[in-house]
Amino acid sequence: MKKKQDTLLRNALSLLLLLFTSITLILLVITFMNSFKSSSELARNTFGFPSTITLQNYITVITEDNFFKYLFNSLFITLVGVFFLLLLSAMVAYGISRYEFKRKEVVSTYFLIGMMFPVQLCVMPLFVILRNLQLLNTMTGVILLYVAGMSFPVFTLTKFFRNIPASIEESARLDGASEFQIFFSIIIPICKPVLATLGLINGIRIWNDFYIPMVFLSDSNKRTLMLSVYKYMSDFVRNWDLTFAAVVLTLIPILILYFLCSSQIVEGITDGTVKE
Repeated sequence: MKKKQDTLLRNALSLLLLLFTSITLILLVITFMNSFKSSSELARNTFGFPSTITLQNYITVITEDNFFKYLFNSLFITLVGVFFLLLLSAMVAYGISRYEFKRKEVVSTYFLIGMMFPVQLCVMPLFVILRNLQLLNTMTGVILLYVAGMSFPVFTLTKFFRNIPASIEESARLDGASEFQIFFSIIIPICKPVLATLGLINGIRIWNDFYIPMVFLSDSNKRTLMLSVYKYMSDFVRNWDLTFAAVVLTLIPILILYFLCSSQIVEGITDGTVKE
């Protein structure tokens, strides 16, 4: 009886996931097709195939706005933010999982609680702190905000590090390796799949984020790609042909990143534990 219930639950969950995936793919296909339509054709044929394929929407988005400037800003913030986020999260998680110190559980709970509070709740204190540090309206300040959101990576990596046999590190210490050598030469290579998965999750989160750049970046030269898309969406009726093209352009780096890291991601999901 229990086995039958588990099967029904698994089948229902699979159907829900299939439905969600199908809707997402349909919306992506419609967005991609509409990006090749003119504004007049979009009014006549919103959901069908384009009768005449035009690249004018892409040309307009790329040439008439500072597209490559915004693209560089988004790439810089995302890549630097993810790098330091993963580096510091791995170091913190390794310390929590491997060393004994006072108030260790308090530190672990602190990072756990951090996942319960969105950044919107503390935007005013963050604004004042960055202003006092003269980091307001700078990409450095925005990167620091993203790096500070390390609660989920720390929580995930702590669980992973606790499953790594301590004998590996003990053998390295007997061979004269320092703590930093053990961490960077042994521990980091072992957790590459997990780091790739966390990197993709946080990379997509930073790339797609609209709220933090909107609040903390007022200079038009420091806008991210998401803010430029919002400029078209703010007047969607007049610019909906350009909006579809801009959305497709913002999706391309994410798709490239996913396909490059797909094997590491699957490995990180399936091989989340190491046994002695």
